[in-house]
Amino acid sequence: MKLTFSPSSPFARKVRIAAIELGLIDKIEFVPTTATPGTYNEDYSQKINPLRKLPALILDDGSTIVDSYVIVEYLDELAGGGKLIPASGAKKWQVKTDHCITQGMLDAMLLCRYEKMLRPEQFRWQTWIDDQWDRAWHGFQRFEAHPDVLTRPLDIVQIGIICALGYADFRFADCGWRKAFPKLAAFNEKMMQRDSVKISVPPI
Repeated sequence: MKLTFSPSSPFARKVRIAAIELGLIDKIEFVPTTATPGTYNEDYSQKINPLRKLPALILDDGSTIVDSYVIVEYLDELAGGGKLIPASGAKKWQVKTDHCITQGMLDAMLLCRYEKMLRPEQFRWQTWIDDQWDRAWHGFQRFEAHPDVLTRPLDIVQIGIICALGYADFRFADCGWRKAFPKLAAFNEKMMQRDSVKISVPPI
């Protein structure tokens, strides 16, 4: 299998952490790929993902799986199922819902990043930036208020949270999330002791 990725992508990081935790990392070849808004990677659009998003998992038969959650779900099934995502029942739907929130938090932070990095300064819309950031911040508030999510055995939600916290450190280092969310700060410190989390930290 091959995974298109960038070391700075929190979505690709999620798959890397999952692959390590599931014991599948040695079965994946990592293919550095650029997917920046405004940069038209026509080859990637035609052959891999028309949305030009990372990551994508290219299977040995040539077929492609896109979206970080779907890729983790595939890897989880490959590893026997029920490892990072519950196989059925109420827990499955709660985990999928909570993960969807972490995914939206990352989307919101990424949009803030693109607005500040790519849009000409005179066209930037601060109200829109503030709104996107507020969505991510409320996501952090939700998980701070539900510490049971942080203390159960490792799952895709915890991986999503650690990737969101890591991206906040990477792109919004002065946002002050540790002071605002002490339970998340303790969770982050504990998770950083795992090799999968430690080695996948985005490069500074």
